[in-house]
Amino acid sequence: QVQLVESGGGVVQPGGSLRLSCAASGLTFGDYSMSWYRQTPGKERELVASISPASSTTHYADSVKGRFTISRDNAKNLVSLQMNSLKPEDTAVYYCKAVHFQNKYWGQGTQVTVSS
Repeated sequence: QVQLVESGGGVVQPGGSLRLSCAASGLTFGDYSMSWYRQTPGKERELVASISPASSTTHYADSVKGRFTISRDNAKNLVSLQMNSLKPEDTAVYYCKAVHFQNKYWGQGTQVTVSS
């Protein structure tokens, strides 16, 4: 019933930009904290950015601070990740996560490749 669907991934050159989106359904979106994680083969999944239900607070990993911006539109059940000044190290599968108390849901992931 609950579904998170990421989109917007692709291949981009270093220094370029991408905007990822995560569309949520089957949940009361405004109750959930939303996060973006990323994972590269052989590495642990890491938190990239998170945002509180009413966009009151945001968090960013040090590695993306100043380059990435997380935002959400509760009317559209969407959370986005604007990624600027992309680096090869940003290459990963990016996952959307929704959390509300004991309820946790993950999207299927979208591939981002930063390569020259």
